[in-house]
Amino acid sequence: MDIFGESKTIEYKELIPSKSIKYMKTVIAFSNCNGGKIIFGIHDQTHEIIGFDKEDIFTKIDAITNAISDSCYPTIVPDVTPLTIEGKTVIVVEIKSGQQKPYYIKSEGIQNGVYIRVGATTRLADDFMIKELMFEGENRYFDQSICYSMKITDKDIDNLCQSLKQSALQNCVTDDEKNSIKEVTKNQLIQWGVLVEKDGELLPTYAFALLSGDYHFSTKIQCAIFRGNDRVIFLDRREFDGPIQRQVDDAYNYILLKINLGAKIEGLYRQDVYELPEASIREIIVNSVVHRSYLDPGNIQIALYDNRLEITSPGMLAQGVTIEKMKEGYSKVRNRAIANAFVYMKYIEEWGSGIPRIFREFEERGLKEPEIIDYDGDLRINLYRPNYNVLETKGDQEETKRDQKETKGDQEQTKKNYIFNKFESDLDEIDRMIIDLIIENPKITQRDLSLKLGLTKTPIQKRQKHLIALGIIKRTGGRRYGYWEIIENKKEN
Repeated sequence: MDIFGESKTIEYKELIPSKSIKYMKTVIAFSNCNGGKIIFGIHDQTHEIIGFDKEDIFTKIDAITNAISDSCYPTIVPDVTPLTIEGKTVIVVEIKSGQQKPYYIKSEGIQNGVYIRVGATTRLADDFMIKELMFEGENRYFDQSICYSMKITDKDIDNLCQSLKQSALQNCVTDDEKNSIKEVTKNQLIQWGVLVEKDGELLPTYAFALLSGDYHFSTKIQCAIFRGNDRVIFLDRREFDGPIQRQVDDAYNYILLKINLGAKIEGLYRQDVYELPEASIREIIVNSVVHRSYLDPGNIQIALYDNRLEITSPGMLAQGVTIEKMKEGYSKVRNRAIANAFVYMKYIEEWGSGIPRIFREFEERGLKEPEIIDYDGDLRINLYRPNYNVLETKGDQEETKRDQKETKGDQEQTKKNYIFNKFESDLDEIDRMIIDLIIENPKITQRDLSLKLGLTKTPIQKRQKHLIALGIIKRTGGRRYGYWEIIENKKEN
């Protein structure tokens, strides 16, 4: 047996404490989390093997087994065995992850006796974590439980059905995909767990509140931009609320606006490409929304630093999930109703494929491998930015950027002058501003146009239809990866 440091599933004790409470907290924590081993007879700091006298080893094993049986509730049955290492005998206490959560120390009660494992430490569980353990122990899902503070009408249900369908259509890439999208019905919402039928009445679950953006139960995605590699110098911040599916889109588009857009040459053509894979960014944001703990009062946080994009999602890993398993494609649903809706809306394509695909995309792009961290009870993923433009040598980078910026600026100004002169009688000031913003960023969304111009989406949509009718702009591709194209071709009457 190799002796390494303490971890989420390993703890060392030099001696067996006379007061069992000193290690019983760890027994409880292992039972409430992913299990683990307590090894008696090894120094916890130096990892020196101390061992016990062989004559009374089984007496000590019996004492440990009885202490666990007497102190814990529900009953925990450990596997306690002697093990000889380097000629010395230690005692290994293996605790399986329990099925009757939450486990707690009898003398302290359920409010004060529930412990969890965070990294290599054992901690008292917060109230929300106790509730989550209860749901897990009963094989239930929080997002499928009734949100009694929320009152809904048939119109609210119809609005949600239409909203979900609209999101699904927007996420389609081809016409065949769009034609395959079916209507969402009340029965479908019941089947997913978004609605619950009780005493002849349809009641909303927390998933209904989250998918509709109802204020009775709302969460946010918080985005921030920092200079440097820590949170000392703050540059910009945005918060996105409303329906969680819209939060995904808003956060994704905001990050794309803030990261670098470079270029690569394929044959004779120059193609714009972001410094980080777009699909990976979106996948991580979707995962954080679908798999986070909604019992945890915190918000999803996305922070962009000079060296990385950092996404932190509230809640520990779900039962049975480890970082190693995630990399291999193992996935366990924490919010079943939300997951069902996100599959329908085409935010999720194949179960378990997301994380392996992200690692593969980063490897193919020559980028540093993403980092998954069990961070103080939350899950954090770091996507590392390139140190330089991978499409150019570092020595030529700045000069190339200056040349490209000057060339692009000249081209854009020429294009704008041509359009504004040719369509002078058809365009007002807002039309010109929209054209300016589209030329600057062909992937700009209606929401971003609304924010920059201080208008609602309705007038933005009317203006875009006007420009399309004039033959100035057209939409290429779907909502997810599409972009606006200036075609500069006035319609003939």
